Amino acid sequence: MEALELATLAAKALDSKKALDIKLLKVLDLTVLADYFVIASGTSNTHVGSLADEVDFKLSEAGVQPKRVEGRSTRTWVLMDYGSVVVHVFYPESREFYALEHLWADAEEVPLEL
Repeated sequence: MEALELATLAAKALDSKKALDIKLLKVLDLTVLADYFVIASGTSNTHVGSLADEVDFKLSEAGVQPKRVEGRSTRTWVLMDYGSVVVHVFYPESREFYALEHLWADAEEVPLEL
């Protein structure tokens, strides 16, 4: 599966569970960490966990497993590493504190049709 297709599938999974402020950033030319970041917020710790579970479920259905998942226990920032795509699901205060969109301000935001 191509990186953009994988990132879009993750964004759609997040949207299906009512994630807030979903962003898809193309970081391919800026870092070796990934090609795309998908960033979204949940309304509560429970919602953040549910969003991460949905991404995991939908991508597993497509035959893609994460290389690493961090933050499931605290559910304030769940990071799911799929190699070419990294999914970040935040509790709103954590998203504001870490400000990934500002940290990666040079990244191209890819328009999403959800």
